[in-house]
Amino acid sequence: MTRMGGGFGRRLYGNFLVEAAVISQKMKRPIKLVYTREDDMTNGVYRPAYRVSYRAAIDANNNITAFHVNAGGITESPLFANRFPAGAIDNYLAESWTIDSSISTGAFRAPRSNFIAGAEQSFLDELAEEVGKDPIQFRLDMLKRAKNDPVGEENDYDPARYAGVLELVRDKAGWNNGNSTSSKGVAAYYCHNSYVAQILEMDLKDNEPVIDRVTCAVDCGIVVNPDAAKNMVEGGTIDGIGHALYSELSFKDGGVQQNNFDSYRLIRHREAPKKIDVHFVENGIDPTGLGEPPFPPVQGALANALYKATGKRIYKQPFLPEINAESRELKT
Repeated sequence: MTRMGGGFGRRLYGNFLVEAAVISQKMKRPIKLVYTREDDMTNGVYRPAYRVSYRAAIDANNNITAFHVNAGGITESPLFANRFPAGAIDNYLAESWTIDSSISTGAFRAPRSNFIAGAEQSFLDELAEEVGKDPIQFRLDMLKRAKNDPVGEENDYDPARYAGVLELVRDKAGWNNGNSTSSKGVAAYYCHNSYVAQILEMDLKDNEPVIDRVTCAVDCGIVVNPDAAKNMVEGGTIDGIGHALYSELSFKDGGVQQNNFDSYRLIRHREAPKKIDVHFVENGIDPTGLGEPPFPPVQGALANALYKATGKRIYKQPFLPEINAESRELKT
């Protein structure tokens, strides 16, 4: 299958097939079309650009009484209005917007979820800190409300399964044992009908994140092929970390400025987590998606760990340039 498998969205688009066919038709003979990387990166289909803002209201007893998310992008919005924390808060408002562009955009691994999960999970940690709660317990309390006394009837996630991966990752990572000196961040997300929670442990060395371990808890129903499933979770985790930290495309006068891997930064082997522990929930439910769900939440876990390590919230991806900018400001 040329359309899928290692394409990460690129193979969904067949413009190269059309171009080869047209050239072959003009030449009246079979041809072989090979793009240079510069060709592909400067005339390609790009990941949409997203922006999201959050607000919340807290009462005198440190209860979250209102939640507002406003999300949009070029040329689509990353918002899934009925996902968590919809159903867990009495006053919940989700707003969406889009901007048209002549720049071609298309699917990127875990479409739309790939950005908003990290932003959402980072904001939930901010709220947990504001009300003085453990980040995992804060999420579990909200999920308990969504399970026992849900707000609305169109929430598109199962609170019990969502809570299950958070409880599993908390236990497997030793979240509360206090023995680790590394900075820890947690995140959990539901997409492609699967639930993933991750705890990332890292240190900062010379302003570079060194990731010691990522613990993953996954509820994707029945795991048909355990080795392949583990590989997909590991790969999605590394991919999510790499794009959150390093990868950036910028445009000037309508053209992309990065045209090869000397200017477009990908994660290196030495920058991958030293260890990735993967644990699956065994529940006998029909299998669901797995290639994409591990990608989005790890970006939130990374953002939350970076906050623990630096004391600064980072609001723009990729994270590394902002980490280095903060360092330069401190030195001056």
